[in-house]
Amino acid sequence: MRLRDRILMSLEGVTIALDSLRANKVRAALTISGVAIGVFVVVAMAATVHGIRQSFAQDMEEFGATTFQVRRTNPGFNNCNPTNENCPERRYPAVSLTEWRTIQQLPEVHRAMAWLPGSGTVTYRDRQVKNVGYDAQSTEWIETDVADVAPGRTFSESEHDAAAPVALVNDTLAATLFGDSDPIGKEIELDGLRLTVIGVFQTKAGFLKSLDGRGPDTPRIILPMLTAYQRLNAWRRALLLLVRPRADISRDEAMDVVTATLRGMRGLRPTEPNTFFLVGQDKILETFNSLFGAIFLVGIGLSAVGLLVGGVGVVAIMMISVTERTREIGVRKALGATRATILWQFLVEAATLTSLGAGLGLILGGGLAWVIRANSSIPASVPPAAIVASLAAAALTGVAFGMLPATRASKLDPVEALRHE
Repeated sequence: MRLRDRILMSLEGVTIALDSLRANKVRAALTISGVAIGVFVVVAMAATVHGIRQSFAQDMEEFGATTFQVRRTNPGFNNCNPTNENCPERRYPAVSLTEWRTIQQLPEVHRAMAWLPGSGTVTYRDRQVKNVGYDAQSTEWIETDVADVAPGRTFSESEHDAAAPVALVNDTLAATLFGDSDPIGKEIELDGLRLTVIGVFQTKAGFLKSLDGRGPDTPRIILPMLTAYQRLNAWRRALLLLVRPRADISRDEAMDVVTATLRGMRGLRPTEPNTFFLVGQDKILETFNSLFGAIFLVGIGLSAVGLLVGGVGVVAIMMISVTERTREIGVRKALGATRATILWQFLVEAATLTSLGAGLGLILGGGLAWVIRANSSIPASVPPAAIVASLAAAALTGVAFGMLPATRASKLDPVEALRHE
């Protein structure tokens, strides 16, 4: 019976709260808006980060769970800037072609792709596109990039080893330079180097690719690594390797072998630190979490401000409600209503106000997630945990800030309340 009474009181509190909304539209709107903004920020941030994480995981899957990088510098979020004179990484030697060839021949290694990124100006007749990024890669790129080549083909190993002046362009660059005409066999210039187009590639959308300019909508070129290394003014110290162990070899075992090989080739004594970095997918994920964790904390701070504004509005509107309904409270107490009953009723009213704001914020946040998903490569979606957390935070805000007016209402003397005009 007590549970039934509590449910009925809760429903009555919701009804009274809705009546209060209609009677005090401006005050209620301000309260709801503050909560809605706070929840909107949380939901929008959670949806975006959730979508980016999904896209990030897909990109990691393409490279392979056991794949790791061999780099001159550490890509970690909190590491020193290699352009700083005091950073030891500045003096580390670049990954050399000899080291790459040696790692390729290790029995524990299935593939070792050499990758030299860069950018330049691409020209075709009277058309010019500036700041076009290129990926100068060895022949294994087709496995790691999971790209489709049509029309045309990728470059062969003999073309790569001969530093042949050939290249593949993506759909976006092909449309910009050649329009509707067939790009295969046409000659373009990349920073003055004449290259024959042998294929058009289509890269799958992904957050990492969009972040570093390799998304499907960004003009891009792929060419043999040795072509860029020997015939372009490429920054050779940027060369890195993408190593995939054999299927029956664990990543840690392969990393140990590569580490020992590079230390031996560089003549490092046992007491000397490595002058290179081996970066696994877990390290990249750690960097991702550090970056977007900080961004998400900023979002939480902004949402807290919104909830605080909404909470202040709850206090104001509920205090006014207590004043306006003093006689009603006196009548209810005279008829036997307890302090707990009055307290519960006003807390339900406060939680109803903030929950309405949370619902509005969820709708707006879900709408933004849909817009992001429809217009970018980020599969933004609102995780169920964000919905539960937002509703819970809004309800707790209502209870916390509604406690003062609810307590005041519950402590009113029935005789004095009945005399109130």
